[in-house]
Amino acid sequence: MKKVAFYTLGCKLNYSETSSISRLFEQRGYEKVDFAEKADIYVINTCSVTDNADKKCRKVVREALKHSPQAFIAIVGCYAQLKPQEIAEIPGVDAVLGAAEKFRLLDVLDGFQKEGLAKVFHSDIQEANTFHNAYSLSDRTRTFLKVQDGCDYNCSFCTIPLARGESRSDYVANILRSAEEIVQAGVKEIVLTGVNIGDFGLHEGKREETFFDLVKALEKVEGVERFRISSIEPNLLTNEIVEFVASSKKFVPHFHIPLQSGSNKVLKMMRRRYQRELYAERVALIKSLIPNCCIGVDVIVGFPGETKEDFLDTYKFLNELDISYLHV
Repeated sequence: MKKVAFYTLGCKLNYSETSSISRLFEQRGYEKVDFAEKADIYVINTCSVTDNADKKCRKVVREALKHSPQAFIAIVGCYAQLKPQEIAEIPGVDAVLGAAEKFRLLDVLDGFQKEGLAKVFHSDIQEANTFHNAYSLSDRTRTFLKVQDGCDYNCSFCTIPLARGESRSDYVANILRSAEEIVQAGVKEIVLTGVNIGDFGLHEGKREETFFDLVKALEKVEGVERFRISSIEPNLLTNEIVEFVASSKKFVPHFHIPLQSGSNKVLKMMRRRYQRELYAERVALIKSLIPNCCIGVDVIVGFPGETKEDFLDTYKFLNELDISYLHV
């Protein structure tokens, strides 16, 4: 029985997908082992959010080969979609699979035979138009349940639309089935994750359901003690969602809401879909309904064109907000 190990770089969404890919291997008879153990195959799921993507990928490849010098190394994930040829040139890499190929790697790489030069399986991002169900299991104390993928926004600082494609979602009915499967594994907390989860409900470009439909349906799932909403855009965090969480017995009082800048001028340069006034309204509404709510914020500093005055606008704005923590 061949052994396979996995390493995940990046976000909760990547963790959910790595876990699902690992179960595909186990269904085909492979034995999953810890990354620090000797394996026949290593699958590395990459991230492209930071400028250290290449450095991190090279480091993990070296670590894998240190554990098992003759192992087959496959690279998937956002960085693999954006820079496939660069990754193929990393010593020790045997295969690179893009966004449309990563869930088919067992078929694409049947046998996992090393051939010297890395093979690249990569399609244009427009081909990544299918939603693949995914959730993590047995990796952490809580489960990351993928409900949405891709993004139709065009923020000037972000490469995710190029790495994951257009916004698309699973159906509420399918997500409920996944949640029930997760319950059977004894999980107590499920984190809803995606690229832009507030945009949930798009199927082949048409909106058929909403994120509010989803949270209302999940509230009725028996056996789950807690649901948590991961990062959600302020312009998509509607009053009805906030009001629902305020009265919910299962959704925890926690919102992570990216701000990026407290300067309207910088927000416009970033091509964000809101101004600071809307953000302040969201926070005020949450705190009026859920005084003990934990609110997390993402902020980018040093954005091209940001002046000292713009920075101070953000600094002062943040100090005026009743928030809990920052990711800078």
